[in-house]
Amino acid sequence: MQRRHLMATTGLGLLLAMGSPLASERLDHDEIKQLRETGAILPLEQVMASAQSVQPGQLVEAELEREDGDYRFEIKILAADGTIHKLSLDAATAAVIARREK
Repeated sequence: MQRRHLMATTGLGLLLAMGSPLASERLDHDEIKQLRETGAILPLEQVMASAQSVQPGQLVEAELEREDGDYRFEIKILAADGTIHKLSLDAATAAVIARREK
């Protein structure tokens, strides 16, 4: 019984330690530059125009991430009423994948 508990605890520890590869992955500026040059992702200005058409406001944060092999921009926008909106947009098409209010 104790051995099974130890194995389960060790397995959980390994999963937690590997958490970042299983989650979305941030990219460095050289990777982003290469993706832009090859046309794999759109310019941030174009993605922001799409985001602003869905949720007007002030840009708070923008991150490019790779998730499940796809690139997406995670954008936070501060609306006029003070709420923060988080948008996830496909980096190749600027289509909104997900939207939520924080």
